Amino acid sequence: MTKKRRTIVFQGEPGANSHLACRQVYPAYAAVPCPTFEDAFAKVRSGRADLAMIPIENSIAGRVADIHHLMPDAGLHIIGELFLPVRHQLLAPKGATLKTIKSVESHVHALGQCRKIIRRLGLKPIVAADTAGSAREVSESKDVTRAAIASGLAAKIYKLKVLRKNVEDERHNTTRFIVLSRKAKWAPRSTKNIITTFVFQVRNIPAALYKALGGFATNGVNMTKLESYQLGGKFSATLFYADVEGHPADRALELALEELKFVSQPGSLRILGVYPAHRYRASLQAKAS
Repeated sequence: MTKKRRTIVFQGEPGANSHLACRQVYPAYAAVPCPTFEDAFAKVRSGRADLAMIPIENSIAGRVADIHHLMPDAGLHIIGELFLPVRHQLLAPKGATLKTIKSVESHVHALGQCRKIIRRLGLKPIVAADTAGSAREVSESKDVTRAAIASGLAAKIYKLKVLRKNVEDERHNTTRFIVLSRKAKWAPRSTKNIITTFVFQVRNIPAALYKALGGFATNGVNMTKLESYQLGGKFSATLFYADVEGHPADRALELALEELKFVSQPGSLRILGVYPAHRYRASLQAKAS
């Protein structure tokens, strides 16, 4: 009997950067595209997929806000992360050249990350739903005046010509992805570098956030990310999303989380994942030191 192949879902069309991320981390899994983030979450939650590869922030474009709103109530768990360098390619149908193309299509973030080449070539930027989708549409058009900005994988899938490689303005262009699972899978405490992600809601009292963060400072816990989100349209209800270094079983982080509970709304503190830090973080620390 043939064993069923495990699946990992991503938002977008085949050839998207999320597809590249799936292939890099889980090459043995079947990578399945989904039209929306909600669809990807639902497939994992229902058991129709094993994992999801979801972008959470980009070094140029910032956070992917939809994800932070979806995560707290998704019922899913973060089991890993990936920092993927984004390399954009200028693609066009066969027969096209830099002289024949007049317009370029892609996701709004990709167009924004490639302003220099677009301006230099005098192209008309056209916003599309996503990078891979724009590559598919340009390929289907066979119009040598149309180009797309997408990945090298998209060029192979849709049989497009690479007119110019690596056209992004900044070489540090990097997207951070998280891997989601239906079941919690905390990294062992013995793992060398660990990230703990959690959400919490502070009480509406003076200096609540100051008191909430004080426990991490006094216990020497490094917080690498803190973002806030309004809840239900109320300016007095704020949800915080945080990443810290360390395992909840470490005494320092354990004490910090205990202090956090005192100033948080009852039951609002939830750990979304305890997972190995991607090696990219070490390179960032080395550059900073």
